[in-house]
Amino acid sequence: MDNKTHQGGNAAMNLRDLRYALAVAEHRHFGRAAKLCHISQPTLSTQLRKLEEELGVVLFERTNKSVAATPAGEALLAHARTAVDAADAMLALAQASRDPLRGRLRLGIIPTLAPYLLPLVFGPLRDALPDLVVEPWEDVTTALLDRLRTHDLDAALLATAPETPELESHDLFTEPFLAALPPDHRLAALDRIREEDLAPDVLVLADGHCLRDQALAACGQPGLRAGALRASSLATLMNMVAAGYGTTLIPGLAAGVARDAGITLRPLTNNTGRQINLTFRTTFPRRTTLDAITTLVRTRLSRFAEAAADGAV
Repeated sequence: MDNKTHQGGNAAMNLRDLRYALAVAEHRHFGRAAKLCHISQPTLSTQLRKLEEELGVVLFERTNKSVAATPAGEALLAHARTAVDAADAMLALAQASRDPLRGRLRLGIIPTLAPYLLPLVFGPLRDALPDLVVEPWEDVTTALLDRLRTHDLDAALLATAPETPELESHDLFTEPFLAALPPDHRLAALDRIREEDLAPDVLVLADGHCLRDQALAACGQPGLRAGALRASSLATLMNMVAAGYGTTLIPGLAAGVARDAGITLRPLTNNTGRQINLTFRTTFPRRTTLDAITTLVRTRLSRFAEAAADGAV
C-alpha cells in the first residue's frame, strides 16, 4: 500500500466493515465469517481489502488454510470492538428512549435473594414485557452499588436502602427472617424463637453480605466470637445448620429450600425482617420500565407478604 492510498483515505471506513473484520478475527475463516455476516465471501474479502488500504496496514495474514490477525491487526481490532460496542450501546439507548419497555435492562441482585426471587418473577416478567431483555448480575451489595454509580448496571434488587442523593429506590416487599435450627436443637421445641436466644451458636455469612450484618444486629451481636464459622453463600450456611454446626437466620423466600435440607424453621418473636427494594440512579431515564418491574414484583409477592405478616411463611 503506497502513501497516496493511505493518505487518501479515512472517509469510507464504517461500522459495517469493522463488523466484517471482527467476524473474520473471531472465526479465523473468511467463508464462515461471510456466512454469518450474510454476504458472499468475495464481497467480504473486497471490503476488508478496502479497509486495509484505508488504514494503511495489513489486518490479516492469509494462507490457503488459515487466517490470523497480524500484530497491527490485533491492536486495531481491539479499537474496532470498542467502536462497535459503543455504537450498539447508542442504538440500544435510542431504542429504549423511544420505547422504554424494549431493549435490555442490566439488573443487579444480591446472592441471598437471587436464587429464590428470580424463579418467581422472571417468567411473569417475560410474559408481561416480552420485548424487555433483563440481564441479571449477582453480587454483594457494595459491588452492586459501585456498578450502579459507574453506569454498569441500570438498577439493583437490594435489601439495603440507598443513603446517597444520587440513588433512590422503590420498596417492593418485606421479607421476614426465620430461625433456622438443626432438628435436635434445644430451641426446636418452641413455637417462636427470640432472636437473642440464637446468639450463642449463630452462624453468619462472610463479610460483604448485608444479611450477615442484619443477622448479627437482630441477635444482639456486635461481632462474632473467635473461631465462629462463616459461610460464603446462603446454601453453604443452610447446609452447615442442617449438619448441626449451629443456628442462623434465613430470609423467608429461602424457607422451601431450607426445609428440603432438613432444617427446622421457626418464626421470630420480634418479626425481624428486611425490606427488599429496587434501587436506581435518580437520573436513570427509563422510569416506565422500573415502574413496570416494581408493579409486577409487588403483585407476585403480595401473598407472600400477607403470609409473612401472619407468621405463616
